[in-house]
Amino acid sequence: MTGEGPIPAEAAHGGPPIPGELLYGEGPIPLNPGRERRTVRVVNTADRPVQVGSHYHFAAANPGLSFDREAAWGMRLDVPAGTAVRFEPGVERDVTLVPIAGRRIVPGLRPEWAGPLDGSPDVR
Repeated sequence: MTGEGPIPAEAAHGGPPIPGELLYGEGPIPLNPGRERRTVRVVNTADRPVQVGSHYHFAAANPGLSFDREAAWGMRLDVPAGTAVRFEPGVERDVTLVPIAGRRIVPGLRPEWAGPLDGSPDVR
């Protein structure tokens, strides 16, 4: 449900709605519409795969990932919530980042990177 409009009296199959049933809208759902986007080239210099989750402060990602951390300051991956991107050892790839929204305070996923995101980046 999108929260827009009333709950339909009949489901797509013509009968009453079924509890837990998902009713899909028309067309694709835009991902982070209207948000600034930035592309960063990343290479995994570690000897094992590294995964980064959808809402992780990308600048603070695993030190085995080599990329412009200053460009990634205050940003997260532009992927659906709850998903992740996997970086294989030695593989170089471009990722798209969007700004972290809300209060823009990272509460310490890695303590040395915790705190407010606004202002000049203190890229460690």
